[in-house]
Amino acid sequence: QVQLVESGGGLVQAGGSLRLSCAASGRTLSIYVMAWFRQAPGKEREFVSFITWSGGSTHYAGSVRGRFTISRDNAKNTVSLQMKSLKPEDTAVYYCAADIGTGRYDHWGQGTQVTVSS
Repeated sequence: QVQLVESGGGLVQAGGSLRLSCAASGRTLSIYVMAWFRQAPGKEREFVSFITWSGGSTHYAGSVRGRFTISRDNAKNTVSLQMKSLKPEDTAVYYCAADIGTGRYDHWGQGTQVTVSS
């Protein structure tokens, strides 16, 4: 099992920046892919970005490409999401998730709230 804990959420003005972090513990050597998702009030959970643990390959949703950057520190077992040029529509609970090789995101953090004011 892998345990995930997000941190770094908060309130920020439109156009501002925020950095989210996710700390992994447990069977961290089993991690294949880590990702960020978000869920806004009244909407379904939405994919944001992923990074492969070994090679560092990344992918972004079109809505955040060019504004958000995902990174990982394998030695510290953390993944981060640097968010810039934030918009009110980025307001959501942000979750990190891990795939340990099953092809599914079976491990999830508790979420951290990001609120962007206009």
